[in-house]
Order: sequence, then structure tokens, then C-alpha cells
Amino acid sequence: MIHIVLYQPEIPQNTGNIMRTCTATNAMLHLIEPLGFSLDEKHLRRSGLDYRDLCVHQIHQNWQDFTEKYPGSYYFVTRYGRKPHSDMNFRESQEDIFLIFGRESTGIPKSILRDHLDRCMRIPMMPDARSLNLSNSVAIVIYEILRQLDYPQLSKSEVLKGEDWLERDV
Repeated sequence: MIHIVLYQPEIPQNTGNIMRTCTATNAMLHLIEPLGFSLDEKHLRRSGLDYRDLCVHQIHQNWQDFTEKYPGSYYFVTRYGRKPHSDMNFRESQEDIFLIFGRESTGIPKSILRDHLDRCMRIPMMPDARSLNLSNSVAIVIYEILRQLDYPQLSKSEVLKGEDWLERDV
């Protein structure tokens, strides 16, 4: 299973979009407090749509609380990573995969990253760019993992309208 971990997220719209991505990819979402917003419908309505209630998620009091409850293969997405996310071989993981993303303003604390330097990865971008939007970053990395794993349990064709929808006149 793939897990998305947001370390102290600050922007509700990003978290709502990530809830949608987690639902569509069958990933579990973990939110590490403190959060910069409330999880009520008002804050997540537009970005989370109806996925807010469908997203499997857990809230953790802090990093230690999370790591004690969820052992697995941790990967950290940070601008300080020394290798691209696409260079990681996720096929080799025998454990659940946890993708950890930091706060929108400050990222993941150095104290956490230093213990996992071999699992810090970066999304390539122009040298002068500091970062990408958090929800876009989550989507980029989770779909690279899913591609490597051949999209387990995900539909590769249109199910709701039928895979022949483009050929039909109706």
C-alpha cells in the first residue's frame, strides 16, 4: 500500500486536492499535527469535493506518534534530495511505501531528514525554482510509483461511461 504523509500542512486547498488524489489512487493519507486549518467541510469543500468523505485518512499528534504506529519504507520529498524521485526503485519495496511531504512554508525539518538521507528525493526543476505546489508534487510522485508498479488495483480504462464512449454517438 502507498501512504501519503503530510507533515504539518498549512493550506486546506492543497490537502483537499491531495485527498482527491489519495482516493483516486487508493492511497491512505496521514496528517501530522499541528494543521494550519480545520478539516471541516467549509475549508475543504471546493478542493476536496465529495472525496473528503471517501479518503481514508488518519491524524497523528506528532512525528513520533506517526512513526510508532506505522513502520514501513519512508521516502522524503524535499528540494534538498540528491536524486530524482524517478531514480528510486519502488518495485523493490517489500513494505508499505510512505511518501513524506513537508509544510508548504518550511518543508520537512532537518532533524527528520538527516536520519534518512538515502531516502530523500527531489522532483527535478529549474535551478532557481524553490518548490512546486504541494498537491502537484504529491500527484507527480505517487503516479511515478504507480507506473513502476503497473498501477495495481487501478482501472486503465474508463469504467463509468464505458471504454467505448468516444466511439458512441450518444
